[in-house]
Amino acid sequence: MAVKIGFIGAGRMAGAMIKGLIAKNVYGPEEIVACAPTKETRDRMTQETGIRMFDKASDIAGLTDVLVLAIKPKNIAPLFLEEGVDLTGDHLLISIVAGVKIKTLKSYVPDSRIVRVMPNHCCMVLEGAAGYVMDETCTDKDRETVKTVLSAIGLAEEVRECDLDAVTGICGSSPAFLYMAAQALIEAGKKYGLTEEQSKVLAAQSMIGAGRMVLESGMTTEQLIDGVCSPGGTTIEGVKVLREEKFEEAMIHCVDATVKRSVEMGKE
Repeated sequence: MAVKIGFIGAGRMAGAMIKGLIAKNVYGPEEIVACAPTKETRDRMTQETGIRMFDKASDIAGLTDVLVLAIKPKNIAPLFLEEGVDLTGDHLLISIVAGVKIKTLKSYVPDSRIVRVMPNHCCMVLEGAAGYVMDETCTDKDRETVKTVLSAIGLAEEVRECDLDAVTGICGSSPAFLYMAAQALIEAGKKYGLTEEQSKVLAAQSMIGAGRMVLESGMTTEQLIDGVCSPGGTTIEGVKVLREEKFEEAMIHCVDATVKRSVEMGKE
């Protein structure tokens, strides 16, 4: 069977994408290839996923027209200038490399069609959120391919490239902020006599449910807050504290800091 997609790099994010594609029956293991410089990584990926692994990107570039670039920013120049990976106008390059703009990638592969993606950590459990931007040479078929690939690991929104810094804060970095909220709820549960496991399960499921309510209820977040806050009840007292402590402002400041750093990285 022909290879449908290849991964240049096989780290955590690439591994999550590969596992998602297989789990959702988008592609079979025989339709996916990847490369990694270390034998340990190659052996692990083959054992975990059943895909074929190679030493170098140049080994897989000719096997498929769809390639996911999943390496560190500092390794991009050596990949094209030293290893000599040569991509053509037949290639669709899907980059999940943080901070590297389409213009920069085009300088190495001017004839290829390029998509830049900002995925997040939650794709490891197939509940990721991603923003992506497609260059002007991409086709409708490319768009369908990208949607198919990204839907295997969660939800994705097409945005402008200038929006990706904001996407970094809203979904790329935000899981860490939400993990901090979960950690606080777990500690609060333990304070009042619940076990750590009980607190973790109840807090995590509440976060999952709240997310689905935001996506599926058709209500605004303010309406959802009001729906939990019965007059004279318990929730409204906690909401008062969060507002007194300027919780919303603190969250916005978190995003401000991540966006600022994302802009800086884009200039480096």
